[in-house]
Amino acid sequence: MKNNKIFKLLPMAAAVAISAQASAAITLYDQEATTFSVDGLFNTFYVNSDSSADGTNDVSQSRVKMGFLPNVIGFNFSKEVDGLTMGGRSSFWVTINDGNSNLTDSMIDVRQFYATVDGDFGQILMGKDFALFNRANIFGDEMLLGFGQTITTTDDGNNVSFGNIGTGYLYPFPNSQITYRMPAMGGFNLAVGLMDPAKRSTASEESRPRIEAEATYDMDFDGATAKAWVGYMNQESKEAGTKLTSSGVSYGLNVKVAGLALTASGFTAEGVGAAGLSNLVTSDGAEVDGTLLQASYTHGDNRFVVSRGKNNGGTTDGGSDLDLENKTLAVFHSINSNLTLVGEWDKAETATADTTTVALGAVVTF
Repeated sequence: MKNNKIFKLLPMAAAVAISAQASAAITLYDQEATTFSVDGLFNTFYVNSDSSADGTNDVSQSRVKMGFLPNVIGFNFSKEVDGLTMGGRSSFWVTINDGNSNLTDSMIDVRQFYATVDGDFGQILMGKDFALFNRANIFGDEMLLGFGQTITTTDDGNNVSFGNIGTGYLYPFPNSQITYRMPAMGGFNLAVGLMDPAKRSTASEESRPRIEAEATYDMDFDGATAKAWVGYMNQESKEAGTKLTSSGVSYGLNVKVAGLALTASGFTAEGVGAAGLSNLVTSDGAEVDGTLLQASYTHGDNRFVVSRGKNNGGTTDGGSDLDLENKTLAVFHSINSNLTLVGEWDKAETATADTTTVALGAVVTF
């Protein structure tokens, strides 16, 4: 799909995931139970892609652009008052590859702008953040700091590549929400959120919020760790007397033993999923499902990744226009805790087209 409106809205996962894979934020202020910190990520890749499709000429394209994640800067604060901790985060996501068309359109997108209240009861989040359905799937993607497939966005697009969006999971689009997270019970965590519902059309009626949830369970064994998760989504939309129910379940398991990590994740959904996005409502009976299998091995400063992801389904009942597969080989080399070099090969395929991509890049985090 090449809907410019969709891709100007896009971006792109995930300050929480960045924090998990990058170094800690820089604390600018920490006094009298009040803190303020800043974090950031900068990445640039040299990319060469070869694309072919039925009925068109083959295309070879070179680019210098950002990868799956755009460049981002985030601000965090917290303050303890009367037994409660008030917090907040705002993050700004920026494209760097807007000059090859001789235009400047830096697309500063605010993907997080929320407040939190923490106490013995757990946490309440109010504002805009990434959704819960498929959240752990994308945040656990071994290729989050890499490049990924470009069939969805085209290899000459001015936005991000698409990682494994549409080839293993749906993107948990940032949404205004009220989300409750319960206190951790051992390794078990549960989050339940009321989300702003996705519109079927300008004339559609959504009489209740979209409901999403995510449960995770972390386990420790002798010399090994594991994380399992399941997500859920449901909403209803009415138009011209007809009701469309959109729903889905996401799931996954990650196991780490010494330097080896194995991940298997997937989802099944109905009534959503156009362009690999969980917030775009499709049609009654339209189904899509996906799986992502990954293995990585870390040895010293190097992490080697093998990945295969695939979505099957369509935007109409019985459709197959969302069928897409991506295979990836990658190596990540850490120069230090703030600088990582990336080398990556991807091959994305539909029934009528394929794109092979080689990407060489660097990621700087703080």
